[in-house]
Amino acid sequence: MTVVFVHGNPETSAIWGPLVAALGRDDVVLLSPPGFGAPLPEGFGATYLEYRDWLEAELEQIDGPIDLVGHDWGGGHVVNIVMHRPELVRSWASDVVGLFDPDYVWHDMAQVWQTPGAGEEMLQNMMGGGVEARTELMVSLGIPADIGAAIAEHQNDDMVTAILALYRSAAQPAMAEAGRDLERAQARPGLALLATDDPYIGASDTRHRAADRAGARTAVLEGLGHWWMVEDPQRGAAALTEFWDSL
Repeated sequence: MTVVFVHGNPETSAIWGPLVAALGRDDVVLLSPPGFGAPLPEGFGATYLEYRDWLEAELEQIDGPIDLVGHDWGGGHVVNIVMHRPELVRSWASDVVGLFDPDYVWHDMAQVWQTPGAGEEMLQNMMGGGVEARTELMVSLGIPADIGAAIAEHQNDDMVTAILALYRSAAQPAMAEAGRDLERAQARPGLALLATDDPYIGASDTRHRAADRAGARTAVLEGLGHWWMVEDPQRGAAALTEFWDSL
C-alpha cells in the first residue's frame, strides 16, 4: 500500500510533516506539483488540466495500491484525476470537493489573482520580500513558524507564475463545468475532509452536496481551518486512518 499526498497553494510538501508524523507510516510519497516546491518544466502552462495530467503521469510510476490524499489545489488535482483515471488509485481523499459544486464562488483573494494586473500586484506584495517576510505571512495564516520557513524558501517566481496561470484557468465557469463529471469519482471510495472553519472552500451545503455527488464519505473536522493538517494532525490522521481501515 502507498499513501500519496499532494499539496496546494502557496505551499510545499513541508505542510504534510506533522500529519505524516502522526500517521507513523513508512509507505508515504509526497508529490510536489510543478511551481509549488518543484521547478516549472519548460512548456508547462500550469492550467488545472495540465496539473491533472501531471498527477496522472506521477501516479503511473508509483507502485500501488494507492491511497491518494490532496489538500487545497492538491485536492482539486485529486478530484480531477479520479474523475479522469479512477483506476490509478484504491481510494481518494480531498478537502476541496466543494470547488466542483456549480454554486461555488471563488474566494476574494482568488478573484484578485484571476484579474490581470491586480493579481500580479498582489503576489508581488505577498512574495516579493525575503524569506523572513514570507515566513511571517505563513505564520499569520496559522502555519507553524518552522513549516512556514520551509515553505517560504521555495516561494519564488515559478510559484507566482503557477498561481496566476492555475487560478485563471479555473475561473468560473471552468470549475462548474469540470464538476459536471463529479459522479465519475464514485468509481473509487472517497473521503471529503470538511474543516468547518475553512473560509476558502465554499458553504457547508455546497461541500456536502458535492461530496454526495462524488460518492464520498464526509469527515467533519469541527473547528479546524484550511490548514487542518498542522492545526490538529492527530485528528486528521485519525480521520484518514479510519477511512483506510474501512476499505
